[in-house]
Amino acid sequence: MSPKRGDRAAPPLAEDERDVRSANGDAAKGWEQLGTQAPGNTRAAWQLMRTGPAPATRTERHHRLKGELARGTHRREVMDRWQIEVTASGRIWHLLDLAAQ
Repeated sequence: MSPKRGDRAAPPLAEDERDVRSANGDAAKGWEQLGTQAPGNTRAAWQLMRTGPAPATRTERHHRLKGELARGTHRREVMDRWQIEVTASGRIWHLLDLAAQ
């Protein structure tokens, strides 16, 4: 989809950063809602996904999911699924595309 007037402008990626994209409209709406509820924490989560989407050391707020939830599929590609706790009840689940490094 081409950018339109009034669309948000994303900063360009630095050499060591990853792109963050929504897989569908529901994810984009959820992102906007979470950003309204907790803008600082949502911004920090976005930064984590850009610069450290798969930390070497698991934390309670950022970790790979386990069991059946540990992998997800997007566009027929199977990827690792991670979770970032943004608020006590707000979570971001993201797929890590290792091929897009």
